[in-house]
Amino acid sequence: MKKALIGAAALVAAASLALSGCSDPGSGGGSSAPADWPAQDTSLEGVDLTIWAAQNSNTVPESVVSGFEKLTGAKIDVVTIPDPYEQGIQTKVATGDKPDLAFWQPTGSQLTALNASTNLQSLEGAPWVDSFDPALKDITGILDGTRYAALVSTPAVEGVYYNKKVLADAGVTTLPTDWDSFLQTARDLKGKGVTPFYEMGGDRWATQWWVQVQLADAAKDGLWDRVNAGEEKFTDPTILGAIESYQGLIDEGLFNSDIKTATFEDQGDALLNGDAAMVVQVNSFFSQLQAKSSTEELNDSIGFFPIAPSGNIGTFIPDQSNALVAFKTGDATREAAARQLLSYWLGDGYQDFVDAQATVSLQSSVTTPDTVPTALTDVSASLGDSVGSMQALAIANPDLYIYLADMIQGTKTPEQVAQATQDQFAELAKAQGASGF
Repeated sequence: MKKALIGAAALVAAASLALSGCSDPGSGGGSSAPADWPAQDTSLEGVDLTIWAAQNSNTVPESVVSGFEKLTGAKIDVVTIPDPYEQGIQTKVATGDKPDLAFWQPTGSQLTALNASTNLQSLEGAPWVDSFDPALKDITGILDGTRYAALVSTPAVEGVYYNKKVLADAGVTTLPTDWDSFLQTARDLKGKGVTPFYEMGGDRWATQWWVQVQLADAAKDGLWDRVNAGEEKFTDPTILGAIESYQGLIDEGLFNSDIKTATFEDQGDALLNGDAAMVVQVNSFFSQLQAKSSTEELNDSIGFFPIAPSGNIGTFIPDQSNALVAFKTGDATREAAARQLLSYWLGDGYQDFVDAQATVSLQSSVTTPDTVPTALTDVSASLGDSVGSMQALAIANPDLYIYLADMIQGTKTPEQVAQATQDQFAELAKAQGASGF
């Protein structure tokens, strides 16, 4: 997940890529639908395809690659692009180096970063689209009315992971239903000697979740549309107020005493061991817990609920490991083969994929394996009513998390965090040619 968070540096490259319109001379611009979607079992003897993946997604396609090669005779090479993944991909694409497919964060800003209409195949008319759960069918992967990304796993959700035993031992029998009850629960826990919240200020990247979940209601009301148009700023009361609230909760002593130095690893251990009651995090946090515990242990000890000011509303943030894009390479045979691979991945190969990954199925006709912990099925269930994060809805993703970490270290005030974020956002938006900046 943290690969999807380091957005500002990537978007500097993205702006130049989008403005230059770099593309393979053999492929034209525009977003017309592909001519056809080949049958999943069409012979591809002699066809080689390349998939670019990050270090945290390079094993994801293993079952799909194996099944597709056996079915079609194609040869597929999964190439790991070193971190920082997004910057590496954009640099390569800007010089005309393209794979057939790549894992990619399927948000508007990141599709813009690849100059989608010029560099990516349209996935309009894909045979797998109607098999999606209706709540997930159009949640992401679309830019300017055209589908460019194929979602293969459920997007991450910002919400609250909690230790069931810690809450039960403290007499908490009802989960919070809105922000006020969430904070009251935390204060009750503190009064009983329990650390309510655990934050990883040392590793920084998750700090922004505390601000973003507070903005869920505003996001539903068009906050990011207004920010994108320059009509509202990070320094205005809504976002600044969320930053100030976060600082206030830290000052109140509701977080771990080692917040300045605590790491992602520390955070997982603290929740599992019961050293803290709750963590505001995303799906990659739970992946860490899965590496440390069995499904049975996690079902017994860890739960999840979404949170927002007005209720149990999640904030979704697609990760690059959730989706793939297909590139215009100028080779019609390979482009068709890439579409065929996506059809297989989300068609006959999908049950094997969700089984191998122990992940929640996007399709009602494909069964979620019982190896998926309950907390993750609860995360998936929250997507239908969720709202997009800054990463999903803003045209640029400034380094809010870095500035918030500076605030935790005591080197920035909330006002300075908001101003630094706004200044960077405006710079990135202007570089993209956005109006209002």
